Amino acid sequence: MKSVMIATAAAIGLLTAVPAGAQTSVTTTTTETTGSLTIAPEKRTVIRQQLSTAKPVTIKERVTVGATVPETVELQTVPETIVSEIPSVKGYRYFVYNDDVVLVDPRTRKVVTIVE
Repeated sequence: MKSVMIATAAAIGLLTAVPAGAQTSVTTTTTETTGSLTIAPEKRTVIRQQLSTAKPVTIKERVTVGATVPETVELQTVPETIVSEIPSVKGYRYFVYNDDVVLVDPRTRKVVTIVE
């Protein structure tokens, strides 16, 4: 009887271990959760060349992706010439900070990407 219980316990242990070993982990990231916007490197160059000449903004807060931009920062409209070439930036606004172009969601004032 004792050997039957040990064999049963061992079998249960093996059965519960097999599914755990077969599990995989999948991580999905969307722009809604990360607040980020992906732009191809050659398109980032276009943005930087055309928008970095705007007057830079000085703010106390650190500017990072996902950070909220203070109401005191005036957001500029992305020109139609850039939107026609890079449609993914449509609806976003920008400002220049430390020689970087910062794209912002105007509804939330969250930084979606920084073009360095």
